[in-house]
Amino acid sequence: MAKRDYSPYQQGLIKRYYDNLPQQTLGKLAELVTELYLAKTDKKHQQLWGRVEKAMAKIKVPKKIAEHILKQRKPEILAANLEDWLKKGVRPARASQSSKA
Repeated sequence: MAKRDYSPYQQGLIKRYYDNLPQQTLGKLAELVTELYLAKTDKKHQQLWGRVEKAMAKIKVPKKIAEHILKQRKPEILAANLEDWLKKGVRPARASQSSKA
């Protein structure tokens, strides 16, 4: 793949995109919590939990916390952790290692 030379303006856009990626992903997780509460079929639940897993990996949620959330598969647990992450205003990787059960 050829190396690209980006203008300073483009570099700034790219930097801001990646700087805001964790907040965007947390917003998507919040939307997924709502969708999980409203989902009626097992197939839809499986699809949504797959998206939750990918989103948590994207923002580097500690493995232990992600495993706990995915094992329980309760939107309440995801919502409680998400609320904590949003309150702290930091990436989940920097959040405390304890998960709410």
